[in-house]
Amino acid sequence: MMANDKDTLAGQMMAVSAIVFGAALLTILAAHAFEQFGGYAPCPLCLQERYAYYFGVLAAVIAFFAARSETFGFARLVLVLIAIGFLINAGLGVYHAGAEWKWWPGPDTCAGGFALLWGKEGIVDTPVIRCDEAPWHFLGLSFAGWNAVVSLGLALIALFGATRRA
Repeated sequence: MMANDKDTLAGQMMAVSAIVFGAALLTILAAHAFEQFGGYAPCPLCLQERYAYYFGVLAAVIAFFAARSETFGFARLVLVLIAIGFLINAGLGVYHAGAEWKWWPGPDTCAGGFALLWGKEGIVDTPVIRCDEAPWHFLGLSFAGWNAVVSLGLALIALFGATRRA
């Protein structure tokens, strides 16, 4: 492989890694913002769906520096692992959204919770967060639906980067 080809491949893989990093980081920050500032408490499935983003952010940094150092095989492997993680997460998002739309039942442990709020009379105003009820929709999709869309997009981007050749 010629030096120019290596530079081009490194640039492509670094760009893909940076896009995955930025999109995954923005998505997880948005989820935390909805939770902290919007008052939307996550259900157990919502929390599980965040794992792919935590992994994706860190792994994208690793893929970026692997591509930068021209260890393309390792960078490809990391990008494939990112793609697999986000494909699994997209499936989990579809399952979650389907449970919200009542297409199929959600998990048996479908209730999550928030911190208990105590008053003079005991527990007060403590919401129970259910996996099969969508608290928010945008353009017809819930948080879970958007997670499926974003996860699928990130998986395809990572797979695109993993298949680049000089």
